[in-house]
Amino acid sequence: MKHLARTDTRADAAIATLTDVPDPSVGADNPARLLRRCPAASPTPLVSSPVLADSANVAEVQIKDERARMGLGSFKALGAAYVIACDAETGAASGRTYVTASAGNHGLSVAAGAQAFGAKAVIYLADTVPEAFAGRLRSFGADVRRHGSVYEDSMAEAGRAAEANGWTLLSDSSWPGYFDIPHRLMEGYTVLMQETVAAMDAPTHIFLQAGVGGLAAACAAYARDAWGQALRIIVVEPEVAPALFASVQAGAPQVTEGPSSYMGRLDCKEPSLIALKGLARDANDYVLISEEEGAHGSAVSAKVGLASTPSGAAGLSALLASAPYRDALGLTDASRVLLILSEEASE
Repeated sequence: MKHLARTDTRADAAIATLTDVPDPSVGADNPARLLRRCPAASPTPLVSSPVLADSANVAEVQIKDERARMGLGSFKALGAAYVIACDAETGAASGRTYVTASAGNHGLSVAAGAQAFGAKAVIYLADTVPEAFAGRLRSFGADVRRHGSVYEDSMAEAGRAAEANGWTLLSDSSWPGYFDIPHRLMEGYTVLMQETVAAMDAPTHIFLQAGVGGLAAACAAYARDAWGQALRIIVVEPEVAPALFASVQAGAPQVTEGPSSYMGRLDCKEPSLIALKGLARDANDYVLISEEEGAHGSAVSAKVGLASTPSGAAGLSALLASAPYRDALGLTDASRVLLILSEEASE
């Protein structure tokens, strides 16, 4: 594992480059209200694991278990579906076509949200995405199309299709000129932290896994607002996809390069700008985990009855690998740690 402590100079430099970018929202009440209209909407459990606490040599490990969220298998059910629910409330969703690219759970949220609120969904998949996942998208009525060999190819095609057909591009990342939809989408993710804050006392540490950073930034913003500055917020990325780590280290957004990660949902080489701005403000530490560390965390999670992917269990992986940086991260045998198990073990 590699560690980068937040420094005001670096973080403030990153924020200074993002003056036109909105801060992440902490307004969970509206998404909680609207998402109750979605099928299978209910809070997810908060699980205490003394076994994991002993393994990590801390006092307590609490896990927000998102694997059954709205029957879609991940926290991402809260995002795109909320965007579509907002449009439905103003009468703007019916008959609208939402288009996106997906390598996994985001596409399911778009497809399920469109089905629930009388809209249409077009989902672009790279050729490498399993056909079983395409079938699951179709079960929600999505029009599934293939384009390119990697996610970036399919995302570019989704953007072209949106412009050519007058469709609504619904991405879970943000970039210059594209902020309103991902900002609202990230607001949906705050629901899981609202539930968590209501269910537990303040932890000392939160480990938040990040791809483009939407989940991490939304949770960090809400947690910081609710629990204050004493909380230690640690962002976790694969070492082959250090988009946030590298951006904070450089003091400006970075596009990184590297091989593909087994932590596929986190294998993002460029950060969401909204997420980067929020995390540069709210996070204390950034850590990179190896492929082996990611696999180990997933295996341990399964052994304690919380089976997930290396992406979904990456926060646990970082906690288990943190021994060399224990002092730097402020971890002691009295620490109370919150983790998010962000997705189920299979498609």
